[in-house]
Amino acid sequence: METTIKWNDKMSFSSMTPSGHELRMDASAEVGGENTGPRPTELLLNAVAGCTGIDIISILQKMRLEPKSFHMDVKGERAEDHPKKFTTIAIHYALEGDLTEDKVIRAIQLSKDKYCSVSHSLSAEISASYSINGVKGKQQL
Repeated sequence: METTIKWNDKMSFSSMTPSGHELRMDASAEVGGENTGPRPTELLLNAVAGCTGIDIISILQKMRLEPKSFHMDVKGERAEDHPKKFTTIAIHYALEGDLTEDKVIRAIQLSKDKYCSVSHSLSAEISASYSINGVKGKQQL
């Protein structure tokens, strides 16, 4: 996979992703940007969630389960000192539908432990929790 990221001006960068989507990144005004796009760190948190979310939906569909709705709440903690990397990322998976807890747990664990290439590319500790139909799961993953 290859991409080219072009500097636009000030702190703004843009690229065309290998899959053909335009992406723009920028910094806040406090550090010289104009807030014309998300911060790279924001994209990283979204990438972790998106990667694992895609895995979980795919795994559940293979189990012949179809969630009615699904969202993730993601919280990333960063180090105080430079390079201010993410030290922990917590993802809560909220699923609705006719789903069995054991299969939801299995899908989350497979994504977390085996399939999500984005999370495996980071050195942050990543934890997960879940709820099904509004009921918080018993296990911390």
